[in-house]
Amino acid sequence: MGILQLENLKKNYGGTYVLKGINLTIDEPQIIGYIGPNGAGKSTTIKILTGIIEEFEGKVTVLGMDIRKNAIEIKRRIGYIPENAALYEVLTPLEYLSFTGRLYGLEEDVIKKKSWELLRLFELADKADMRMNGFSKGMRQKVLLISGLMHNPEIIFLDEPLSGLDANAVILVKEILAQLKLSGKTLFYSSHIMDVVEKISDRIIIISNGEVIADGTFESLRSTGDKGSLENIFTALTGDEQHQTTAEAFIDVLKS
Repeated sequence: MGILQLENLKKNYGGTYVLKGINLTIDEPQIIGYIGPNGAGKSTTIKILTGIIEEFEGKVTVLGMDIRKNAIEIKRRIGYIPENAALYEVLTPLEYLSFTGRLYGLEEDVIKKKSWELLRLFELADKADMRMNGFSKGMRQKVLLISGLMHNPEIIFLDEPLSGLDANAVILVKEILAQLKLSGKTLFYSSHIMDVVEKISDRIIIISNGEVIADGTFESLRSTGDKGSLENIFTALTGDEQHQTTAEAFIDVLKS
């Protein structure tokens, strides 16, 4: 049974295709780094895989199940951590986690125990009963991370999960992701933070203009061209190598 399979996945908005035929197969637990320029189709792919976007062309199976036919069962077994999500900010972290935990079918005593322990590990235990409308972006992101992982999902989809986190929290989350992989989970990780993707990913997929333009380990991507960082490889493959020139022009304007 494949973990994830995308066959000729296409998606159009208003007649314009943002995904133009994505084909991917993931058969074993690993961390997939899914990167591309803004508008390449990264978030759209994840929203299709998680059953949020229902209208698309092609075939998508998650844990061996057709996402069109088994969306509810798939959603029970996956985790989704977006960059921005509705947190119902009038709730406290404990209230919000109780709400999301029940959606996943967890018992109330299990939800309470896990919520307290995970909030403590994220240094939020003292904020457990505070309304979240006064939380920083980083604090909200920690609550989102807990809500997406508390039910111990088999596949975790992460879309810019480090957004707003402080340096210590970033280090902790990176280690949590590594431990999740060791425990047999599959992580589908989309981010613009290239050095993190480079360090944690077993496999890196680069998409541009709705198409896969590279797929392999970091070492295999380096062997095909640029020997530098993932950032250099990404820049070369996506055809945008004007950053230095643009930066110099920016400084020139400041000086004028």
